[in-house]
Amino acid sequence: MKENFFLVLCFLLISFSCATPKRIIVDKPILFNSEREALTLEYLKNRYGLDQDTPDIAPRMIVLHWTAIPTLKESFDTFNSSQLPGARSDVQQAGSLNVSSHFMVDRDGTIYRLMPETTMARHVIGLNHCAIGVENVGGTADTPMTKAQISANIFLVNYLANKYDIEYLIGHHEYTRFEGHELWLEKDAGYRTEKEDPGPDFMRKVRQATKNLNFKPIPN
Repeated sequence: MKENFFLVLCFLLISFSCATPKRIIVDKPILFNSEREALTLEYLKNRYGLDQDTPDIAPRMIVLHWTAIPTLKESFDTFNSSQLPGARSDVQQAGSLNVSSHFMVDRDGTIYRLMPETTMARHVIGLNHCAIGVENVGGTADTPMTKAQISANIFLVNYLANKYDIEYLIGHHEYTRFEGHELWLEKDAGYRTEKEDPGPDFMRKVRQATKNLNFKPIPN
């Protein structure tokens, strides 16, 4: 009888662990060499008036994005170099530091950490000095966001909110609503880009699942 009970208990424990797998974050660092560090410090000084010895940030915001690039490899390669490619004329005016983010979520929901969470990444105008960026692979008509990506973003938001003093959760398409806010530091009134990622539906689903974190409402 005891043997049977032990076997049933083991079966239940194995079944439960298989049904609720522990999500992991895979470290997949982009290049962050002395050139990129210097460009990041330059960006902080020139765009925000922040003269720092290190490219550190104190996160107060999470910004969700999509890459509009269909594969993980292509998305990663886009962020990996220190300098912007010449084709990015829309953001070249603000400096040659390449765009990047702290995390990238593949279409199967795998989470990759591209750089330290408290190092500045260039992913959102005016707010990089206080924002952790999460990029989702895809976002084109052929590669819409997946349920696995939504689930991974919900996990990441919870993970980050429990680790840092996060006040705001926003989609990239909402960033201009912070113009005039105390967190907004971009000095060039003419430097803006139009964004639609990751979209209202994606944000609604993530916000609904993380409403217990009581983020502040974003400005109107």
